[in-house]
Amino acid sequence: MDWPLDVVLSFLASLLWPLARISAMFASMTLLSSQNISMRIRMALAVALAVAIQPMLPPMPDIELFSIAGFLVTAQEMIIGFAVGLASQLLIASFVLAGQIVGMQTSLGFANIVDPMNGQQVPAVGQFFLLLASLVFLAFDGHIALLLAISKSFHSLPVGLHSLAEVNFFEMVAWAGWMYTAALSMALSSVVALLLINFSFGVMTRAAPQLNIFSIGFPITMLSGLLILWLTIGNFATHFERQWHRHLELVCDLLLLSC
Repeated sequence: MDWPLDVVLSFLASLLWPLARISAMFASMTLLSSQNISMRIRMALAVALAVAIQPMLPPMPDIELFSIAGFLVTAQEMIIGFAVGLASQLLIASFVLAGQIVGMQTSLGFANIVDPMNGQQVPAVGQFFLLLASLVFLAFDGHIALLLAISKSFHSLPVGLHSLAEVNFFEMVAWAGWMYTAALSMALSSVVALLLINFSFGVMTRAAPQLNIFSIGFPITMLSGLLILWLTIGNFATHFERQWHRHLELVCDLLLLSC
């Protein structure tokens, strides 16, 4: 059986352009973009999702796949998918930043371990917050919500030359401010408590200069940091839920979806 060339190219375009958006999201999405996950696994998941949703997608634009316009469409699809995955990275980065602030204020930041997602040395408290945020992200079905959003985005943002112009990237830039706000609000109680402890050490040093405050202050600060971390960790789910709703609003604004 002979297949006309235009039919073959049309079929490839209807599969490869959605695959470009989905695979770009997987490449930047939290957890799936980790170095511990093989690129073959990510690509297999992207191909499986693209094949599954391809019959439900709107018609592709009448653009040749192997042309300048076709390459521009492919690049735009990759940028849109990368932006959706980056939004999930910003969500997790809020809690990693909060953990690093707490770790540095409680003198627990001296303990560094290797981050398996980035391959860099990070404070142990920040890594603990990263693992906890990742588990809560999975408990909230965050990966399923992103897959559902990227599937619906082909109807709100159809594949074409002008799809990228409709994406509101300013929302992502503005949301970075929420990332620092959430991290500071989560670490604020620990910072204030450690400030009072350091202030008391300063009063002790002023009242009794013969005390070696450096030898006794460092272990007390670390023990106090562990105690403060244990007392404040119960609010983690509340902070995550608040950031999670903001993250969903960001994804919906990017993809022009109704939440």
